[in-house]
Amino acid sequence: MHDVIAQGGLPFRATRFWFSLADEPPENCKKNENGVPVDPILAQAIPSPSEALVTSWELRDPLGESSHTIFEHAVRQYHSRVLVRATGQCFLFCRHCFRRSLLPSERSFMDSKAIEALAAYLAVHQEVREVLISGGDPLTAPDASLASLFEAVRSVPRPILIRLCTRTPVVLPQRLTSNLIALLSKMRPLQIVLHINHPKELSQEFMEKAELLLRAGIPLHSQTVLLRGINDAASVLIDLFSALNRAGIHPYYLFQGDLAAGTSHFRVPLSRGLTLYEDLRKELSGLELPRYAVDSPGGGGKIYLPEGIAERRADLWILRAPDGSLHEYPEEG
Repeated sequence: MHDVIAQGGLPFRATRFWFSLADEPPENCKKNENGVPVDPILAQAIPSPSEALVTSWELRDPLGESSHTIFEHAVRQYHSRVLVRATGQCFLFCRHCFRRSLLPSERSFMDSKAIEALAAYLAVHQEVREVLISGGDPLTAPDASLASLFEAVRSVPRPILIRLCTRTPVVLPQRLTSNLIALLSKMRPLQIVLHINHPKELSQEFMEKAELLLRAGIPLHSQTVLLRGINDAASVLIDLFSALNRAGIHPYYLFQGDLAAGTSHFRVPLSRGLTLYEDLRKELSGLELPRYAVDSPGGGGKIYLPEGIAERRADLWILRAPDGSLHEYPEEG
């Protein structure tokens, strides 16, 4: 495990397994004019000087989660769902992370007080049907810590879906032990949303663990971030989504890049993203095609594309959130 502090406070952390997926060693890899590795695996992990550039559009909290925080570690932006940021720790700190400015102060796993507060909140708020357990990556925590959190949700006397958001099966498949898979299966209804950006991430080790999860009765979904120089080609995305579908992993979301500070070099212009998505719609089946979406800047919620576009004004897109509010998103070069 490599773990050092990098520019902007976001650590550089990656597993040896992750680097084994690359076509060249990280120490002397080829880089583009912005200092970003050319290899799609290394580009997601190795810090670059471009992270020091913060544009006028970028935000410390691009999804506006702070304005929807109900208590420590818990965010409620939607009527039927609660997001739990269980930890700020990851096995891989993705350089495009939208929580990159928020994580350093919350590395450790949530404590018993926060877990008890979550159970009490869910008991009172009967309208909450789903709990999203995210981070960071929850699977960096020991099984006992995870069990405490899951059991708190299950202590509420009504069925609540646990949506576990993780990149661990891709980054460190060895973490998916038989004991952990048994724990996850015991906590059903539980579904896993995996962060997967490139076909190179679909290693044999990952595919074997995915099959074990599916056999344990745990549905798998994927979410992908559209990233410049990494997966912004229709052929790459077609390969990825079709392979996921064949493996029984539902391609769930393709996300337009969030306006997180220091990530402009990864964002694909929205106009190009829309063109790519049109290409995907021509080639992929309904089972293979994810929803194209963007989280509206500042906290307006998830907006589907292209249907959420209200208008375009020169280099500015006007997006309509589910509540009818309008939000601006820049057309970047």
